[in-house]
Order: sequence, then structure tokens, then C-alpha cells
Amino acid sequence: MHFPILARALSFLFLVTLSLPGAAQTETDLRMLRGLAAVTALDKTDAGTAALGANLAVTGAIQNGTSAQPTLLPLPDQRQQALSDALITGENAYGLADGLGSTLGAAYQAATGYTIVTEDGKKKLHAPNISPAVARYIAYANGTSRADSNLAKFFFANATTNGKAAVSDAAHAILTEIGGTPDMFGRAYKQIAGSEGANKYGNSRPFQTLPHIVSYDGADFFGAASSNMLYLRGPAQDLVDSSSYPSGHTTYGYMESMLLALLVPQRYPQMMVRAAEYGSNRITIGAHYAMDVLGGRALATYDLAQLLANKPGYVSVPRGGGVTRAGLEIADFRQALADARADVTKELEKRCGKPIAACAADDKSRFADPARNDAFHASTQTYDLPVVFAATAAGPEDVGKLAPEAGYLLTAAFPYLTLDQANAILTATQGPGGGFLDNGSAFGVYSRLDLYRAAQQAIAADPSKPAARNR
Repeated sequence: MHFPILARALSFLFLVTLSLPGAAQTETDLRMLRGLAAVTALDKTDAGTAALGANLAVTGAIQNGTSAQPTLLPLPDQRQQALSDALITGENAYGLADGLGSTLGAAYQAATGYTIVTEDGKKKLHAPNISPAVARYIAYANGTSRADSNLAKFFFANATTNGKAAVSDAAHAILTEIGGTPDMFGRAYKQIAGSEGANKYGNSRPFQTLPHIVSYDGADFFGAASSNMLYLRGPAQDLVDSSSYPSGHTTYGYMESMLLALLVPQRYPQMMVRAAEYGSNRITIGAHYAMDVLGGRALATYDLAQLLANKPGYVSVPRGGGVTRAGLEIADFRQALADARADVTKELEKRCGKPIAACAADDKSRFADPARNDAFHASTQTYDLPVVFAATAAGPEDVGKLAPEAGYLLTAAFPYLTLDQANAILTATQGPGGGFLDNGSAFGVYSRLDLYRAAQQAIAADPSKPAARNR
């Protein structure tokens, strides 16, 4: 079976890029880790224990095809999509651009590409961007969330930065304060770190803890014969010792889908459906639990809001490694978005031959059915996991008070909204509360944001549209 060597390496971008051994965690790091840390204390309460049990059951049902979860495609086709999505096309967002629709998605992919070419007798990746501004915008955001995901994986596995080097005292205090313990999934599902068949670091994955995993064959991203097991146990990708929480692929999938949504706001809702599909596909393939996906979604959403708010510790920070060029630095992320959007709009309109709004509406893809989008996206908001924090389940939380920078996730796409208006929309459209991360913290709010419905409401509020003017 042929499998491109370069593709194997690229698949690991969010999995094995290690934090520097012994490096102290910054205040920015600590806030991020604190936000995700509630998972480490779930076994301390009956509600948390019930959520852990449901996490394994829901994950197993989705993976083996017995779940009632609606999907965008018939199950065999959705499994094939999950196999293709195992590759991260982080250089230029090529793989996720189909969420832009059959017309704009094709235009974006034609303007970029993601292929293996032979130059001077060597196989190399060919993944151009529409412009240098687009490349910088994508790379900087991906570099931010990749660093956070990698740090979090080891922290929640065994409280280290790289599997061996202990985190700082300040980071360890996050666990002490809540009575949390690493390797929650290994402990809950009887696969303690280092035991036979388990991840040696901690937080073994579903294919290691579930009693049954469905294996299936198909074509990989490049069209070569493959299977989901090759992306779990190798050689395409060996996840045996790659810790599960949070899902790095999901963090990437949501971050890059949101980046595309901001570039083409007319497709914002559909790009959120694509993000949800990408995350859910990590469950389908057998690589992640529902909680991993929810954690990755919250992390990406949180990180992007901080970038758009130009928060210190997020902008003017050199990013490097993986898909990010060493030393890349952006001081004003909203300006970087504006520069990238101008280039994308110009290129896509040239290729489409019409204004971008008209091209965005011309869609015959799997994202063209609003009812199907609604049903699928709603199923991924909580994956029906039970309430852990009853206090936040009682009603909506005020996004403007708890996490005011979240509003930039809408104002950056829909500038006719004020930040207060955007946060009011996020408050009104947020999903069910009380989930395993929704502990009343600012980060917890991000775990229940529903950007699919929020974007729909933001689009409806456009004052240039008759419906908005006549309300």
C-alpha cells in the first residue's frame, strides 16, 4: 500500500510538536490550562462520574454507527470523510475550504491546492496560499492554538510539558486547587498510563479503551488505499502514545474553519457546520472521545477571541514550528484579517465571476440543506452529555460580563454590530449549560457558545437587508 511519507509527517502537526522541556508556563498558558482543567476532577462528584460514563458510551455509539446522531452524509460516506479528514492541511486551509460551498469552495481550492510533487527527485508538499497576507493570517492563528493544544495534552496526561519535564508549580497548583488528577480517562476507563495496551503518558484514546472498535477501509486524503486503523495504530499515524485530551485535530479544525468564516462571512454558519463535522469525524475514526472534541472546540474558540481582541500574550508573540514559519509575529490580528480578507475576496470573485455574496449562495454541497445542517450541528453542541455543573445549567450566562472579548468573533465578520450587540447575540444563542467545562468561569462560557446560530442571527441583523430594516 502506498502512503506518502510527507503526508504521515503532516498528520502529526497537532500531535507531537512538544513544548520546550522545563519551560515555565506563562500567565496566558495558565489561564488556558485552568479553563480546560475541570475534566481532571470529574470523578470527585456523582454528576462528573455520570458524565464520564456517558462520554465513553456516546463515543462508542458514534464510532460503531449505532448512535442516533444525524450526519451530513450516509454513514459509509461519513466514514470516508473522516478518513480524509485525518490529514491536517494547516498550511492553507485547503481541506476545510469545502465548507465554503460547491462554488466558492472549488474556487478557493483551485487557487491554492494541496499536493505532493516531485522536485529534483524528492517528494515535496505543494500547498500555496492565495497571498502572503493569507498565509500569515492562517499560520499565526494555527501556531497559537497548536501550542496551546500541545501543552494541554501533556499537562492533562501526566502534568508535564513533554511527557517528562514537570510543569511549573503555578501550573500544578491548578490541579491542586480543584482536587484534580491527570490521566482522567485512563483512570476512568481502566487503562492507567503505562499499563498494558494503554498510552504510556496518560489519557488513553477510545481505540484503547472501548470494548469494540469498528475498522474500515477507504481512501486517504490523497486517494491512496488506507484504513482508520492505520491512522490509529500506524503506520499512517501512530496514536498509541499520543494523549487524548483535548483533541488537537478538533482544535485545528475549529480554528481554521473559523478563520475561513471570517474571510467569507456569508458562509460563517456553514463553516461552523464544517468545523463540527471535522470534530465529530475524530470520534467516527476512533481517535477521540466526545469530551476531547468539546475541549478542542472550546480551546480554539477561546484562542481566536483573544487574538481578535489583540490581547497581550496572544499578539506580538513569535510563533514557529510545524506549519508556522519560525519567528512569525503579528501585532494587530484584526488588521491581519482585513488584509487577508481583501485578497481572498478579490481572488474568489475573479474565479467565480460574480460578487462573493452571489457565489456564496450558489451551493450544491453537503452543506446546502439548512435542515440537515441544523440537526447535525445541534447534535454536536453537547453530544447529549449530562449536566455536571447545575448552577450554570439553570439559564444563559451573560457573555458580555464573563467574556466580553467573545463578541469579536462576530464583529470581526459583521462590522455593523457593536461589541455589546455581538455579545447579546452570543448570550441569546448559546447552547445548553452545565457541561463538564461550564463551571461559571470565563473559559467555561466558550464551551457553550453556538457560533452557528449566532452567525445566522448576525446575518439576519444586517441593516442593509430589507428584513432587518423592517423589524
